[in-house]
Amino acid sequence: MDLLAPLIASTIVAGTPLMLAALGLLINERSGVINLGSEGMMLMGAITAFATTVGMGSFSLGFLTGALVGMLMAAFFAWLTVWLGANQVATGLALSLFGVGASAYLGLPYAGSSLLPPQFGIPLLQDIPVLGQALFRHHPVVYASLALCVAIAWFLGRTRPGLILRAVGESPSSAHSLGYNVRRIRLAAILFGGMCCGLAGAFMSLVYTPLWVEGMVAGRGWIALALTTFATWRPLRVMAGAYLFGGITILTYHMQAMGVPIASQLLSMLPYLATVLVLVLISRNAMWIRLNMPASLGKNFNPNS
Repeated sequence: MDLLAPLIASTIVAGTPLMLAALGLLINERSGVINLGSEGMMLMGAITAFATTVGMGSFSLGFLTGALVGMLMAAFFAWLTVWLGANQVATGLALSLFGVGASAYLGLPYAGSSLLPPQFGIPLLQDIPVLGQALFRHHPVVYASLALCVAIAWFLGRTRPGLILRAVGESPSSAHSLGYNVRRIRLAAILFGGMCCGLAGAFMSLVYTPLWVEGMVAGRGWIALALTTFATWRPLRVMAGAYLFGGITILTYHMQAMGVPIASQLLSMLPYLATVLVLVLISRNAMWIRLNMPASLGKNFNPNS
């Protein structure tokens, strides 16, 4: 039991940036837009949040700037794809490559720097044996991500704006004929996705590993993209998938610390191998994916054509 509590706590923390990014990408894709720039947005959110916190001494301001940078990058993506009609896949890849390079350059002065994040806990609950350490001593962003997951599930399934968003993702021409501004709806969805990716990156550099290392996101942006498919575009399944992959990541660290006679490089590959395996298993049932995937995903819409 003494080992179980920190393992659960570490799994939750490791799954939080995946869940944040995947929830934002889910809203993107529900509107019919696929943004492959998540890796770059997370890295830019991480370095700007870290630099702001080091310079200003405020973790809250760091999270804010991380989210804003993610939104700015998403706004540029939206301008190119939604208004200019650029290919979504190519533009997203370019955005990701830009974020990787720009974050490495901006992070040069901060290489090797670290932060000491404040400790948090829910009064009384944090003192419960085992459960207190496992569930009630996390950063507020961890609980905010859980609340966000539930809110998005309610928004998509129970509200009129959520229905409109899903309608835009299924048939933008039909939504347009009913008087809805498809471009503005997609812009709002893309900005929300960028904000979530920026927050995910900020969480990594300020809480998960409170330091800056070039390329520290290490493919989590791509795993978040895979999570949306793994979860068949359902928020609560995104949460389950994020904690599953977070648990696999933490398990590899524990196995290395325990001296398991497996090469560390092979253990580091486990989360990515698990991602590939899950996608292969899901793709075997093409009809299931087709029934759940937004019909207009990746397709541009021009209201004047």
